[in-house]
Amino acid sequence: MTEYWQNIYSNFDPVAINLGPVPVHWYGIMYALALISAIVIAKWFIKHDKLNISNDLFDSYIWWAEIGVILGARLGYVLFYDTNTMYYLTHPWQIFNPYIDGVYTGISGMSYHGALIGFIISSFLFCRKNKVSFWFLADISVLGISAAYVFGRIGNFFNQELIGRTTDVPWGIYVGETLRHPSQLYEAFLEGIVVFIILFYIRKKKTFDGQLALSYGILYSFMRIVAEMFRQPDIQLGFIYSNWLTMGILQSAVILSICVVLFISMKKKEVLVSK
Repeated sequence: MTEYWQNIYSNFDPVAINLGPVPVHWYGIMYALALISAIVIAKWFIKHDKLNISNDLFDSYIWWAEIGVILGARLGYVLFYDTNTMYYLTHPWQIFNPYIDGVYTGISGMSYHGALIGFIISSFLFCRKNKVSFWFLADISVLGISAAYVFGRIGNFFNQELIGRTTDVPWGIYVGETLRHPSQLYEAFLEGIVVFIILFYIRKKKTFDGQLALSYGILYSFMRIVAEMFRQPDIQLGFIYSNWLTMGILQSAVILSICVVLFISMKKKEVLVSK
């Protein structure tokens, strides 16, 4: 069993099915499941916790949020990780082109932090247009996002990308001839399952709108920094500084700092108002 697991990439096809000339990858299926499950889970909380938002308004918000996530994820990758950034900036129509030299390759390269920025921008614009509290909607959204995130990282695992660092642990997997940490699964557990469980249990104790959203930002960023210690830096970037600082750690540290400052500020404001 251990031998099969360690050689799972040699026995697993990242393409689930072929629809004629178009291959459907497990990664794409997992990405779709992540988007769908985030909606289903958020709606369950709206109904179960009797949150004050109509189905029609939330359904409309979903479109805004998903467009923001998809655009942000792809643009974030182009800006933060891709080595051909200038090409894409001068040929923006190529950013979402799934063909290379006439061959269908799909669209590869998505950034979580880019998706987060896209989500924030689209959510802010929606709330401004519809006169809804941004923080109220964000609190609902992160409950679904944190759980659905698991599918995204499993998709990375199936797609044999974002590989881990070299190891000798018995649950490591071979990537080529090198045994590596299954860091995508570490991230699915730490950044997805653990964060969701914590948010699930503190949601009823929140004292101000935005508390769950900021808690998510803090928890996710901390877990991402931990997981980065087991993840191989992106090959095109390597370590940004010394032998430990990666782009993921840098971005997560920035988000963590911002969320901590906002949390403290909003908590103090909530205390002053209540006096």
